[in-house]
Amino acid sequence: MNQITVRGIPPELEKRIRRKAKTTGKSLNKVMLELIGGSTDPGKRDKKPAGASLAELAGGWSEKEAREFEESLRGFEEIDEATWR
Repeated sequence: MNQITVRGIPPELEKRIRRKAKTTGKSLNKVMLELIGGSTDPGKRDKKPAGASLAELAGGWSEKEAREFEESLRGFEEIDEATWR
């Protein structure tokens, strides 16, 4: 197995890594491999659909709510010819 030495880790980052290892019951090496692997492998990153962050911020509708809203608008889709004369 190859080895890489990482120097200059800020103290706060080291604390967080050690805390994660302790709370998960994993070795420092395992935690570091997971962190590095997850940040360098695009397939392992959390993929969110476009606009997901806006939906989280602004909120979104369930399928039922969207359907009910669409149904409530149906009456507005009809054109009153007398209004447009």
